[in-house]
Amino acid sequence: MDYRKVGKEVLLLIGGKDNVVNVTHCATRLRFELKDKKKANTAQLEKTTGVISVVDSGGQYQVIIGNEVQTAFKEIQKEVGTGTARTSKNSQEKEGLVSRLISVISTTFTPMIPAITGAGMVKAILAILTLTGLLSDSSQTYIILNTIADAAFYFMPILLAYGAAIKFDVSPILAITVAGILLHPNISQLFAGGEPVSFMGIPVVAADYAGSVLPIILTVWIMSYVDRFAERVSPSFIKFFTKPMLVFLIMGPLALIVIGPFGTLLNDLVATGAEWINGKADWLIPFLMGGLQPFLVVTGTAWAMTPIATMQLSKNGSEMINGPGMLASNIAQSGATFAVAMKTKNKELKQLAASSGLTALMGITEPSLYGVTLKLKKPLIASMIGGALGGLYAGLSGLVRYAFVSPGLAALPAFIGENPMNIVHAIVTCLIAFVSTFIIAYIIGFEDIPETGEAAYEGTTDSTIDIQAPVKGRVLPLAEVNDGVFSKELLGKGVAIKPESNMITSPVAGEVLTVLESKHAIGIRSEAGVELLIHVGIDTVNLKGAPFEVFVKDGDFVTVGQPLMKVDFEQINAAGYDETVILVVTNSESFSTINEHTGNLAELEPVIDIL
Repeated sequence: MDYRKVGKEVLLLIGGKDNVVNVTHCATRLRFELKDKKKANTAQLEKTTGVISVVDSGGQYQVIIGNEVQTAFKEIQKEVGTGTARTSKNSQEKEGLVSRLISVISTTFTPMIPAITGAGMVKAILAILTLTGLLSDSSQTYIILNTIADAAFYFMPILLAYGAAIKFDVSPILAITVAGILLHPNISQLFAGGEPVSFMGIPVVAADYAGSVLPIILTVWIMSYVDRFAERVSPSFIKFFTKPMLVFLIMGPLALIVIGPFGTLLNDLVATGAEWINGKADWLIPFLMGGLQPFLVVTGTAWAMTPIATMQLSKNGSEMINGPGMLASNIAQSGATFAVAMKTKNKELKQLAASSGLTALMGITEPSLYGVTLKLKKPLIASMIGGALGGLYAGLSGLVRYAFVSPGLAALPAFIGENPMNIVHAIVTCLIAFVSTFIIAYIIGFEDIPETGEAAYEGTTDSTIDIQAPVKGRVLPLAEVNDGVFSKELLGKGVAIKPESNMITSPVAGEVLTVLESKHAIGIRSEAGVELLIHVGIDTVNLKGAPFEVFVKDGDFVTVGQPLMKVDFEQINAAGYDETVILVVTNSESFSTINEHTGNLAELEPVIDIL
């Protein structure tokens, strides 16, 4: 499958690049902030080949692609561009406080995930090398590798500054520079001297911002207002250097004196709260995360715990907020999906469940969750029970995660650390989650999808392919067209339409194969492989494009009913040409049955159906 084409089609179906405020991606999904969500064609997106599901939650419009999401994202990024987000005040005002908070967290953390994931896996490799005695923790090689692994966590405020800048619509470079102020060694040296530190007589509180989370997010949020102030007061002819100067002069002291210390206090309070809960009931958080993770993923609230887990990793070198419970939940998803693969009689569902079950086993659950368990319901319940059981063991055993990776079998090295039993507890957690879920899912079963219901599973009511009318008017058989090539069906079967509207629209969702230079004809291939020719008028090629205003080009992806061209039929008639619009299936030989419908039809009603 060409996921570049999937990316193009997704962008089209969400309302085009002008409807995108911001787009990021995680391991399996595209995360959009849209100006107007009503412009997104959710129903058509969910039917699009290559799209697993669509979720609108957490202040984001999320399109789940799967493991090839980066390919689709790069294609979308080419059209949308990079840099600061294009804000939409109206769209943000419609969001609730919780949705906006989740949106801030996800948009801020998503860009840095590859860095901390890669760094985390380096830490895991380093742990294996030292535990096996292949590398001494006092060697220079160890120090260098450890520095490589620690860099992403030490400079986390800089990584977070980029995502926060995208979210709050400020220059990422300015935001990163402000983060650099907090981490500059001169500041550390001032505090290390033991003398009170002040700025213009105002005390500066000592704080270590390396690995911190909340201080920089709060700083960039405040900076967004300072940025707009600097934009407003800077004269246009010197704005290039006065605006950043004002931002630095205001935000530098403000971050060091007020925002940073306040954010650090919040940082410590959150971390202390998590540790208090863990001290009172160490089984509770992994138990809840193991059982409720699918619900958190579907609602988009799974990101809510990420800042706490990241703080723990930075401060303690390990975390128990996300990793242990997610490990149990992900493996449980796999167990439920493999149970479906074993029990279903539907060949396509069996293939889907087997492949997505393997993916879930590796730590990526969206294909399993949205493609199988959520649709069948009972396997989802089984996965939540099994995930809770695995999470309970993880909590009682004190399981922790040493690196920020999506928990699964491929990421088990992230559970290797100072405690040699930790990896053993991780393996037992996986066994409990998988086995219990598989047994429960197999016993309680599910409503299987019969082979004859395969099309219904994909979101269509039958196997018929409907070709809509590209223009309103009276539909005639091709035999009545005053052109032997069409009337004798030399190009294929189809219909002719006497137009009553000047707008030609797409009869299918698909790719524009060709737009003739004379603009009078357009070729389209539908998602089902039907190749169509829309030919406007007879011999209108002689008009050299004059009556036609075309809105698409070769390679564009179009949806059903999307305007393709506007036609001046009066000009065609005045020039003495036949205005008949012809719709032909040019690969008619590929289909067993093609039925044409004639009579007066409105736009977008079927004029051809193909079996």
